[in-house]
Amino acid sequence: MKFATLILTAAAGAVLALPAQASEELAKKYMCLSCHTLDKKLVGPSYHEVAAKYKGDKTAEAKLFDKVKKGGTGVWGQIPMPPNDKVPDADLKALVKWVLSTK
Repeated sequence: MKFATLILTAAAGAVLALPAQASEELAKKYMCLSCHTLDKKLVGPSYHEVAAKYKGDKTAEAKLFDKVKKGGTGVWGQIPMPPNDKVPDADLKALVKWVLSTK
């Protein structure tokens, strides 16, 4: 019985970790990590900085989805973020949710 509980707990943990892992893989796939890292400013802000800036903002997902899709400048300085209009919307949504979930 204890072994079965252990296996189920491990499986549940693995399933819960999948969205974060999948989104990190998307960030690699779409070369987001060329300009961003989790915890340090590179060309653009770190994902932790982005999550902190938008913490508690109910409209953050929509704002960031739009910013990532269309690109822009001014929010984090004068270095422009290029548009990512070739990235499928579902992948963009997953990436934005992942970025906002980082701590």
